[in-house]
Amino acid sequence: MSTHLIGAFLEMMSAERGAAENTIAAYRRDLADYAGFVARRGRTLRDCPREILIAYLDALHAEGLSSASSARRLSAIRQFHKFLCADGIRPDDPTRIVASPRARRALPKILSLAEVDRLLSLAEAEANMPAPPARQQAARRLYVLLEMLYATGLRVSELVGLKRGAVMREAAFLTVTGKGNKERVVPMNDRARDAVRAWAATLPPGPWLFPARGEDGHLARQVFARDLKALAGRAGISAARVAPHVLRHAFASHLLANGADLRVVQMLLGHADISTTQIYTHVLDEKLRNLVETHHPLAESG
Repeated sequence: MSTHLIGAFLEMMSAERGAAENTIAAYRRDLADYAGFVARRGRTLRDCPREILIAYLDALHAEGLSSASSARRLSAIRQFHKFLCADGIRPDDPTRIVASPRARRALPKILSLAEVDRLLSLAEAEANMPAPPARQQAARRLYVLLEMLYATGLRVSELVGLKRGAVMREAAFLTVTGKGNKERVVPMNDRARDAVRAWAATLPPGPWLFPARGEDGHLARQVFARDLKALAGRAGISAARVAPHVLRHAFASHLLANGADLRVVQMLLGHADISTTQIYTHVLDEKLRNLVETHHPLAESG
């Protein structure tokens, strides 16, 4: 009976909705798996209650199926049950108030304090090495960019597009225009301030803090990302783990780990909604959980 009902549904999907062959094949597999689960619970697709559907979704989660895959299966099951209701095969829809599985929000990649220090130390050393003028200028620029990024947590587009006029009060502060043209003032620490002042003294006249010959007139974010990944490789850190936004994440996470107020970090990052900033507290929670699981005397071994 289940096979007959599924077949009728798939015929409707093909004939009336023009579903592609791959979609039909995927629906057939998903619905057959669902029907088998229902049958093992002693029910049929005509009368299985909402509780069995929820148990099925829980079983998928226990098997390690991703939230996206579980949501896709639930979508097929929803359409199937709506078809049964529309054709009068069953009077109710058990999927009506079942929430779709939600993917867990991905935690941002974070560098440790030691790794950030390695990047900064190597960048500073290379900036001070004797080299041809163009190469030395590029090394100095990369060092200043890194010091500023880790000191301020700017978005990479905000950083490379800074104008010289954004540097305030002997380079102690920056005025930054972020998303939605919202302006904020961001303080800089002594290392970043000194680096910026020394860098600005070497620049020819012009509006940009990081000038370049491209159409925009300032350094392209892709060039910064490329140079940063190359530096990471020379520092013995996987280039796949390093990008400008990773330094922004490190800035926020390290501030919170050292007791900074979440609202202050929100303001510094230029987040309109504090829920966006709260992702960094989840990173700290994850680290604490791993620490306890690894070192607690009653933690299971192996």
